[in-house]
Amino acid sequence: MTETTNIKAYGTEAAEAPLNQLGIDRRKPTAHDVEIDILYCGVCHSDLHTARNEWHGTIYPCVPGHEIVGKIVSVGDHVSKFKVGDVVGVGCMVDSCRECQYCQEGLEQYCEPGMTGTYNSPDKYLDTPTFGGYSENVVVDENFVLRIPENLELAATAPLLCAGITTYSPLRHWNVGPGKKVGIVGIGGLGHMGIKIAKAMGAEVVAFTTSESKFAEAKRLGADEVVMSKDAGQMAAYQGKLHFILDAVSAEHDINAYLGLLRVDGSLALVGAPENPLPVAAFSLIAGRKSFSGSMIGGIAETQEMLDFCGEHNIVADIEMIDIQQINDAYERLLKGDVKYRFVIDMASLKNQD
Repeated sequence: MTETTNIKAYGTEAAEAPLNQLGIDRRKPTAHDVEIDILYCGVCHSDLHTARNEWHGTIYPCVPGHEIVGKIVSVGDHVSKFKVGDVVGVGCMVDSCRECQYCQEGLEQYCEPGMTGTYNSPDKYLDTPTFGGYSENVVVDENFVLRIPENLELAATAPLLCAGITTYSPLRHWNVGPGKKVGIVGIGGLGHMGIKIAKAMGAEVVAFTTSESKFAEAKRLGADEVVMSKDAGQMAAYQGKLHFILDAVSAEHDINAYLGLLRVDGSLALVGAPENPLPVAAFSLIAGRKSFSGSMIGGIAETQEMLDFCGEHNIVADIEMIDIQQINDAYERLLKGDVKYRFVIDMASLKNQD
């Protein structure tokens, strides 16, 4: 029988219900666990999708949050990688089978039996779903905990644990760097990180947006050029010019228009998650030996690599800090795109609530 402690969290009991304070059980640290007092938790669009069961797989009660930064307050007897007082992060997963070919390759996010998500996965210790970072603390196996570079602002680092690795991993995989012309489509929570990271990798960065108000923003974030994607003339000027495109748009859009901007052997990687399938014309790929692919977060080693890279280049997310009591309003604003570019919850607001 696993020993537990009851703590405060924010979550929902049903798809149509607002998030409210509730009590959840956390296991007491076992031999390889660390207990983390959560300081900040980013708000990802996946949190909203899951809380409202828009991806049709939510287990209730649901406590979202997978962009966690906090301080270790206790460790299990056999923990060797961390000590009490360390400032650490937890991203989108807290475990995997560790034995399949992908876990062995450091690609735990593609674990064949399925990774254990930070929330909304079966908890292998307790007869509950896993509960995420909208809570006072979290207990995680040391092998799924990440070190935070000392120079980075902690609240603005939280979104790196999802938005940062989601953009870093494909940019790294497709060898983005000096001499490469790279398109970033969509300037939101993911896209704004994509611009910063691609620029720091040494690429020439072209940002694509449907909003004129984002032009100056994209330049401020590091884009060399900005294109109004609704303007056929501006799009035509980039026909066949880009080595790689990172598509961070979750709404329906014309993927063929962007595939046309790729050079021969160019690749487009989708990291946004549109609700409906995107039609792809065969000749968008055939005429130029182009690739259309996807990418999902990154493994633990690569996530640490991303954090270290961001530490070296002083990259964090652009955030708006909120209290946990504002989370339902934040979700409504998220739906309207009314955030630059990531909400982060100050978890002291939960600890101070009766």
